[in-house]
Amino acid sequence: MTTPELFSLHGKTALVTGATGLLGRQHCLALAEAGARVIAADLNLDTCTDLINQLPAAGHLPLELDVTSPVSLATAREMILRQFGPLDILVNNAAVNDMFESPALAAEQSKFENYPLDMWLRSVEVNLTGVFLTCQILGAPMAAHGSGSIINIASTYGMVGPDQSLYQKPDGTQTFYKSPAYPATKGGVLNFTRYLAAYWGNKGVRVNALSPGGVQNGQDDWFVQNYSQRTSLGRMANPRDYKGALVFLASDASAYMTGANLVVDGGWTAV
Repeated sequence: MTTPELFSLHGKTALVTGATGLLGRQHCLALAEAGARVIAADLNLDTCTDLINQLPAAGHLPLELDVTSPVSLATAREMILRQFGPLDILVNNAAVNDMFESPALAAEQSKFENYPLDMWLRSVEVNLTGVFLTCQILGAPMAAHGSGSIINIASTYGMVGPDQSLYQKPDGTQTFYKSPAYPATKGGVLNFTRYLAAYWGNKGVRVNALSPGGVQNGQDDWFVQNYSQRTSLGRMANPRDYKGALVFLASDASAYMTGANLVVDGGWTAV
């Protein structure tokens, strides 16, 4: 098999959760460009439909899906098995990242001492339980079939503690604290990835994590500068920076790789 053939996803069916988010869109595009049939799954069917209409080639499918609902996932599983058979690629990208209603109160509410329990529970439900349920319900047919690649999207903050100084304005005021829920749940995703890789290794299903760094997406200039100074490459990521890594993990190019965490963070965790 040639190197281009190793990276090809022609004839493969891939599902991406959280498909209409900033990185989810790029994940779908990368898989489609590599030749896969993409099932773009998210909470809103209309936005999923808009997304697949922008992907190259044909045969892609929009899917309304709630990763926290076993009923929603089971319904999706039956539809997928009926139309395509077991998935070849599953990308667990759906996640929540804390948003506070009042920017003026965000600094106080996001402090660990004040952090609301309901926000913690929601993050655990989506970021961790959602990955567990999606793997259990959509991944089990992959294991029964004897092949597949599962990619769990984690984060550098699943590996290291947040640098709270990033959220300080030039005048020294703190606008926000990175909350405990996101790092805790993403750390859980990493160890769940290792668990499932060991559990399904003899079933032919590879399970890996992709840990992206921060993506530039309209943040204040001072934040972009703070973040960029912490990376070896001196910049934040753009959404396209993860396409190659995702296709690598999805394809036969990574055939001897499982239980691993592929870190793509511009050198954030290297120093």
